[in-house]
Amino acid sequence: MPSVDRQQDLADAAEEELARACDLGWRELSQVTPWGDTYEGFTPAGRSAEFERNYLWVAEPKGDICVEVVVYQPQAYERGVRLTRVIPRRDSTKTEMMGDQE
Repeated sequence: MPSVDRQQDLADAAEEELARACDLGWRELSQVTPWGDTYEGFTPAGRSAEFERNYLWVAEPKGDICVEVVVYQPQAYERGVRLTRVIPRRDSTKTEMMGDQE
């Protein structure tokens, strides 16, 4: 059985989750921001993981929206992968992807 790069597996899961989290545009997301949720799921390699998704205002209510995703093993939150993307208020195009992998 091939070895799994655990950090890359979490990163792949976070990228997939961020894409799903940004399926809606600014108009739709502004109706539910601020909001967050955590659920249990599986990484692309089939490992169980926690998926955290947050929608937050960047600076002020009804402004740009920061979409944040964290994927981690329950016993190691600090080693999880956090990705964010900003959805600008005046442009529903998803931009400014940033990542933090520890």
